[in-house]
Amino acid sequence: MADAGSSISSAAPRRVAFEVLRAVSESDAYANLVLPDRLRSSGLSGRDAALTTELVYGTLRRSGSYDAIVTSCIDRPWSKVDRPIQDILRIGSHQLLGMDVPTHAAVATTVELAKTQVGRARAGFVNAVLRKVAARTYDDWVDVLATAGDSSPAERLALQHAHPVWLVHEFSDSLAAHDRDRDEVGDLLAADNRRPLVTLVARPGRCTRQELVDAGGRLGEWSSFAVVWPGGDPGTIAAVRQHRAGVQDEGSQLVTSALADADVSNGRDRERWLDMCAGPGGKAALLSAIASERGATLEAWEILPHRATLVRQAVGPNVTVRAVDASDPERLAGPHGSEGKFDRVLLDAPCSGTGALRRRPEARWRKQPSDLPDLVAGQRRLLANALRLVRPGGVVGYVTCSPLVAETSEVVESVLAERHDIELMDARRSLPPGMPDLGDGPAVQLWPHLHHTDAMYLALLRRGKN
Repeated sequence: MADAGSSISSAAPRRVAFEVLRAVSESDAYANLVLPDRLRSSGLSGRDAALTTELVYGTLRRSGSYDAIVTSCIDRPWSKVDRPIQDILRIGSHQLLGMDVPTHAAVATTVELAKTQVGRARAGFVNAVLRKVAARTYDDWVDVLATAGDSSPAERLALQHAHPVWLVHEFSDSLAAHDRDRDEVGDLLAADNRRPLVTLVARPGRCTRQELVDAGGRLGEWSSFAVVWPGGDPGTIAAVRQHRAGVQDEGSQLVTSALADADVSNGRDRERWLDMCAGPGGKAALLSAIASERGATLEAWEILPHRATLVRQAVGPNVTVRAVDASDPERLAGPHGSEGKFDRVLLDAPCSGTGALRRRPEARWRKQPSDLPDLVAGQRRLLANALRLVRPGGVVGYVTCSPLVAETSEVVESVLAERHDIELMDARRSLPPGMPDLGDGPAVQLWPHLHHTDAMYLALLRRGKN
């Protein structure tokens, strides 16, 4: 349960939270992009900012379950409730069921929010519904709804941990595919609902971890570049403002450095590296720093021009950034093509993002199984191209921020079936010695409930002689 502190009666945090939720609902915005701007523009700080953040992320995280609870308290389909009122009811439900806000304060402040945002007439509806919601705890509501619906174990887990049922099945399948017990899925879902730590990356040659520790951080758990930031705006740190350090999940750091540390055959003095899908630039910035220390050069491709601009800002002037469609085979061939020119290629493939639900809680409700076929087809094209871009003896790192089997091992297996000159390397050897729960290899799946990282997948593929 989250502590609301002394701000339970403040109207401003709830108003700002409502504005962020409206942007997410109406414009498909991402809360992690909208919320910081709204906090700055509203002047909220300290406990008020913390309360706003909890209202936004907590409400988004459990919104599917809150919708089911509220639906049981009204006499109309949820789809018939105006969307602004939906968001207000979600905010109220989270205060009642997911935070340590007293019932009277949760109801009263939410009704006041309704009066200012949707009018007094509809505020009465909000008041009546929330009083029904307040009659039970969250766990009691799960018991009531699961029993009434004769729910399957997966459906109960979905309601309890606020995930779509299809993701419960997919995560369970992924655990089994990596020789883990399917019963771990509850722990995995619970980990998705914990607020992630803010992890910084000290880009080598530009910033030391000690500098970030001296600024108030503590050493990360696995990555040799990671520092955990205890709270507050990381933008206040000089190294972050100067792009010598950045905010980057530890799992993202690990898969990036793993490619840099993988053994290549027939090495050359000045290696050429490529980040195929570089936007918004976090992995490219770390690769660039490592490449500079090792005398290598880095090129970064990004199909969307505005994201290519973000990459340029992240990596600085020593990296060639191109607005390129890496899935276009014409880019590879011809006299000016890039086929076989790179020693190391990072393919952080566009994916469902279901491995980062801790950070983007709204994403769990946006994704559908019908999204996967197009994503998987694109991932296969990109990996096939990556294996053409790398030279014989060079290594491709195939990375997704997804644990779904369709986007990970099945993509690798389908592409390898068409190539007989590719070695699937043991990625565990490129990760920190002694790091637990990496499975039997050769690919690696990181897990939020085991490694406290995003659910990053890594396969290292070395091209042999043609």
